[in-house]
Amino acid sequence: MKKILLALTAVAAMTGSASAADLAARPYTKAPAPIAVAPSWTGFYIFGGGGGGVWDADTGTQVTATGAPILGFNQRQGGDGWYGTVGAGYDWQTANSWVIGVFADGQFGSLKGTIQDQTAFLAGNIKNDYSWAAGARLGYLVAPNVLSYVNAGYSSSHWKGTTLFNTASALPGGVHTNDFDRGGWFVGGGVENNLNIFGITAPGWFMKTEYRAAYYDKKNISELVDGTNALTGTDITFKPLVQTISTSLVYRFNWTGPVVAKY
Repeated sequence: MKKILLALTAVAAMTGSASAADLAARPYTKAPAPIAVAPSWTGFYIFGGGGGGVWDADTGTQVTATGAPILGFNQRQGGDGWYGTVGAGYDWQTANSWVIGVFADGQFGSLKGTIQDQTAFLAGNIKNDYSWAAGARLGYLVAPNVLSYVNAGYSSSHWKGTTLFNTASALPGGVHTNDFDRGGWFVGGGVENNLNIFGITAPGWFMKTEYRAAYYDKKNISELVDGTNALTGTDITFKPLVQTISTSLVYRFNWTGPVVAKY
């Protein structure tokens, strides 16, 4: 009996070994390719840059006390110059490539031109030396790292006072104007793109170029006597439109570039 059991065990062992040897090796299967995930524009950012601008203003003269026009013919004065800008904002990217955001910025520089009082042959230089703005923007991603946008909001501008000179003699006319602020609204647009170009890796760094037009409320600029600041009785009306173009470097705190999904 023992001999029979030993024989059966040996046969079973030999059969199992032969079956294992007959099995083919497990074929190699290549891992699925990683999926590139587009980066998100949602998050905070800061920026700084500079540019140039021009302004023009409808001007005239009127009586300080009544507002009655002194001359029937008005003028359009203008100026130009340079400025710097700094600001910050926050964007939200939707699922369908739209980006909405809020922002605030300030501009400082020298956009300088002239104002005139034709009735007294007086003129002087006036300068927009700083302004600020706050608003919202709406953009569309024409590429995962390129945003085309429009914006609009409120803006406030500061204008320096000026000494008025006699336009015939070029000597001080004994009259000046004071600084003033003027508020209004702006509209603009631009393009912002990531700086990962020409083989350069710059995670988080962007460049934007923007046009903006700011429409400010009318200001009656009173002429004042030097030394006493007494009113002369004449105001110069001033309603400016300021147009600017700027280029800025932008840093986005949440941007790391395209992310590769892991398995």
